Amino acid sequence: MIAVRLFLKLDSETRIGHGKVALLEAIAETGSISAAGRRLGMTYRRAWELADHLNKAFGQPLVSGQSGGAGGGGAQLTDLGREVVARYRELQAATEAAAAPHVDALAALMASAAAQDGLDDGC
Repeated sequence: MIAVRLFLKLDSETRIGHGKVALLEAIAETGSISAAGRRLGMTYRRAWELADHLNKAFGQPLVSGQSGGAGGGGAQLTDLGREVVARYRELQAATEAAAAPHVDALAALMASAAAQDGLDDGC
């Protein structure tokens, strides 16, 4: 299966792609960086580092949170965080739509080449 993966290079040290956006979405859904990390198979430390890096790259928080303790902690996306996710998903959909005819053509070429190879082996 041919897939199109989108990532954006924001600066020399910052990229945002499917993984970071999935993390932001998981934080929004779970209300927790640690739960989001677990859902995605990463440690709390890794999830926190990614969220912190994005906060710094944008110059203001995409994720805001409060420390745990007796009252519990939590995290949520800021308005900016929600907008970043929405714009990434819109760009992803537009990219996939634009790429679809080319992906289909490549898949057809691969199928044709595989069929041709099968014919050559049978001779």
